[in-house]
Amino acid sequence: MMLDETDTKLLRILQHDATLSNKELAFRLHKSIAAIHERVKKLKQQGYIKKTVAILDRQKINMGLISFSQVFLKAHTAEVLNEFEKEVAKFPEVMECYQMAGSYDFMLRIATKDMQAYHEFLRYRLAVLPHVNTVQTYFVLSETKSETAYPI
Repeated sequence: MMLDETDTKLLRILQHDATLSNKELAFRLHKSIAAIHERVKKLKQQGYIKKTVAILDRQKINMGLISFSQVFLKAHTAEVLNEFEKEVAKFPEVMECYQMAGSYDFMLRIATKDMQAYHEFLRYRLAVLPHVNTVQTYFVLSETKSETAYPI
């Protein structure tokens, strides 16, 4: 499916506020409510809209420590890579996991309550995975920008 100008505008608006009703979206885009409803439905069916979520204030829910961990594996076979991805995806602390090109294999964004919680996660969950060789972690001191909307 090719996106037209209305679809692009709709996606741009929804990225910033997915709580808007079809009525509000229709008013902003100068379309009928039924047309907007069908477009949103189609965008979901086509996979452009993967899910609708609430973005929480991590400080208010006691997830004050964000870290980025570079993970080096002992081997790089498809089986090892798939097994690592499957296991790390089970950890609720892991917010994002990316396989990387370069000197390390994976980059993880990890959210924990504090340094002690991170230490326990590292020692008893991440580092004990069978194919993990080394984990190098960087801790976030401050957050200048955190965006969820893509520039479309």
